[in-house]
Amino acid sequence: MALNKGSVSDLAKHEDEGVNGGAGRYRFFLALLVLLSALAPLLFVVVSGFCTTGEGVASNSPSKGVLDDIAARTNNTGTINIKSKEKNNLILTWKLVGVDAAVVAISLPSQTAVAPRSGTHQMEGNYSLGAARRIVREERYENQLVEMEMVQQDDDTIVKLENANMQASELVNSSILEKYSTWKKENGNKNRVSTIRLMRDQIIMARIYLSVSKKKMKQGLRQQLLVCLKRSRRALGEANVDAELHSSARKRIKEMAAVLSKARDELFDCEFVTRKLRAMLLTEEEKIRRLKRQNTFLTQLGVKGIPGGIRCLSLRLTVDYYLLPPEKRELPKSENLENPKLHHYALFTDNVLAAAVVVNSTVMNAKDSSKHVFHLVTDDLNYGAMKMWFLLNPPEEATIHVENLDELKWLNSSYCPVLRQLKSAAMREYYFKAGRSTTGSSSASSLKYRNPKYLSMLNHLRFYLPQIYPKLDKILFLDDDIVVQKDLTGLWLVDLEAKVNGAVETCVDNFHRFDKYLNFSNPHIAREFDPNACGWAYGMNIFDLKEWKKKDLTGLYHIWQNLNEERLLWKLGTLPPGLMTFYGLTYSLEKYWHVLGLGYNPNINPSDIENAAVIHYNGNRKPWMEMAITKYRPYWTKYIDYDHPYLSHCHFIK
Repeated sequence: MALNKGSVSDLAKHEDEGVNGGAGRYRFFLALLVLLSALAPLLFVVVSGFCTTGEGVASNSPSKGVLDDIAARTNNTGTINIKSKEKNNLILTWKLVGVDAAVVAISLPSQTAVAPRSGTHQMEGNYSLGAARRIVREERYENQLVEMEMVQQDDDTIVKLENANMQASELVNSSILEKYSTWKKENGNKNRVSTIRLMRDQIIMARIYLSVSKKKMKQGLRQQLLVCLKRSRRALGEANVDAELHSSARKRIKEMAAVLSKARDELFDCEFVTRKLRAMLLTEEEKIRRLKRQNTFLTQLGVKGIPGGIRCLSLRLTVDYYLLPPEKRELPKSENLENPKLHHYALFTDNVLAAAVVVNSTVMNAKDSSKHVFHLVTDDLNYGAMKMWFLLNPPEEATIHVENLDELKWLNSSYCPVLRQLKSAAMREYYFKAGRSTTGSSSASSLKYRNPKYLSMLNHLRFYLPQIYPKLDKILFLDDDIVVQKDLTGLWLVDLEAKVNGAVETCVDNFHRFDKYLNFSNPHIAREFDPNACGWAYGMNIFDLKEWKKKDLTGLYHIWQNLNEERLLWKLGTLPPGLMTFYGLTYSLEKYWHVLGLGYNPNINPSDIENAAVIHYNGNRKPWMEMAITKYRPYWTKYIDYDHPYLSHCHFIK
């Protein structure tokens, strides 16, 4: 069928109108649907609240069941909750999101009590749509009141939060950053041991639960504990810091933690665990005591021992000395040995290298070395080595004289109590019985004194200075473990005020007084001495030999030594009899003359060491031993020429 142009235009016009009309109707219905969707929850609340079951009067209050379950949501500023409280009141609360403190509650009195009745919820005939709208307006008004009050509450809350945040920010540097710094320091420390401690604690608890599982016959759990113990100990190994732990350590910690948690749930017995921990503590304490005794014994053994390099040096020097013709074995300047106008030193030692350091340091720091005379006494074994060393290395213009202890024929057991005591069976039993030092009854202090060096005649020779050097008036006694750092000529100018011994006192407060060294429960000691008298140090002492001989102090020493044959007055050593022999006859020197402790105390003031005329390595950690305190060793090694052919051959290392 053919259509003309006008017909087509009319048809298109009618189609456009239909489309536009349909689109308009569609938009209207869509808007109505959105409005109903928005009002539906509110209408449901209102309608449901005013519906009652059975007979009764309509109320302006919603029912309790509805209000407990329905929450009216508002915009993003908060949430409105409606709750029932007691019988006739409603609670309207507003919570701000994210603000715990901002909660406002308003109590709304209900108008009429609800009379329950059987049946379904229905609207009463006299309830109109206008009443519902009135309820909605009232709720909006109540919401506005809530919002107004919340503005004030919100401002107060914000202020409080700001103040709290300011306080928290002020604490950042002192708390958070400090904790972070501690954590960072701990984790950045290569020597940290936190993981090792954790693994050791786990092992201790596993051992406890192992005992409990055996007691309660929990074989399966016991086997798990044994496996974890074995693996943890293997991962721990010999590690001393976390960095040394095996890579499996973390895994073993987790495995052990799981097993321990299971054991705690199944086996924990507070009383048994307490007893087990106490038993383990006592066992470990006994192990520590035993290890301390062993350590003391080994330390004393090391002190008595001679390093291999020194033995090598002594042997080579001895061989070469006896290869010399007799006329070349004598040291020069023998005419100075009895000259009282010179400065004389006494040194008694069997250590060639130590003697060399004492002599070298004294001479190198002397203003005029030609006025210094060194009297050395050694044993027969080291006599040739000592003479050979000073023949090869004469100390500038100073005079050296070496004597053999065995050639002092007057020093015998009939004259010297120490020699007589050394030959007694009881003394040999006390000092030399094999295994005596490691028995359970031996204490660390008794092990210290069970050292034969305390009865060595080289050690006790200091009490015979007038007999060895009868023509000298004054002599400076030096130990072999000292280093001289300044000129000592001034010591011969000190007026001892008719006293015999010039020494540096060592007492500080209650330390190093007579009661530390002597047994004041003995009547001889209690009668003759003051327990609070100040002690002094051997190692550098200026002796007036003329006064010594006048007072016969060697004879007094013999008396005390005879009385102590059973070790009832003092233990051992030369300081206690020295304190007794020179009691009331000791002149106190200025402390800078003699600084002690470099053989045991790592905390000496460096300025005291630098300013000291003599530094003393008294203690077990001698400077020629590997156990020496490292930072003090350079004061000693600076006086040794390690390029010397004899030292190089014996592999001395600086």
